[in-house]
This record gives sequence, structure tokens and C-alpha cells, in this order.
Amino acid sequence: MIIDSENDSCCYFKKMGKKKPVRQRGKIRLSEYFKNLSDGDRVAIVAEKGVRAAFPSRIQGLVGKVTGTRGNFKIVEIKDKDKMKTFIIHPVHLKKV
Repeated sequence: MIIDSENDSCCYFKKMGKKKPVRQRGKIRLSEYFKNLSDGDRVAIVAEKGVRAAFPSRIQGLVGKVTGTRGNFKIVEIKDKDKMKTFIIHPVHLKKV
């Protein structure tokens, strides 16, 4: 449920779908697009709004570990409660921690 009143700060879905600041919109830097991440790196998953992708919002903001590559994409292991799950994510959506 989304509450629009100014006094409530529990608007979870509004915070997740916020737009990027004006100066960061548009084209992505090539260094961001082709960043090098090695196996074993800990990464935070942050959805890049400038890239069109069907990105699952439930993994937004989680931290995981890079375990390998598949083409240009990285295989990231994320702990979901008690289970380890693997996701294949483009490096644009990953930030080193």
C-alpha cells in the first residue's frame, strides 16, 4: 500500500522507483558499461535506470558475491534468508563494495 501523505516516510515503493538526478540521466559512461569485476568481488546490486532491462525489484539493494561470468554478464550469488541464489546480471547494475 502506498501512502502519499508528507508525514509518513513508509512509502517503500516510491523510494525504489525514484528517478535519477537530472545530471545523471541519459547516456551511461562507457567505463561503467564495460567495468571489470573479478571473481570473488563483493558487489551491491543497484538497478541502472538508463538501461532498459527487466530488472527484478526484489534484489535491488542486496549485496552478493561474483562467482563467474557468462558472456558479458556476471554470475552473482545472493543469500536469500537461508538459501544461496544465483543471478546473472550485467555489470552496469553492479557496484563494488
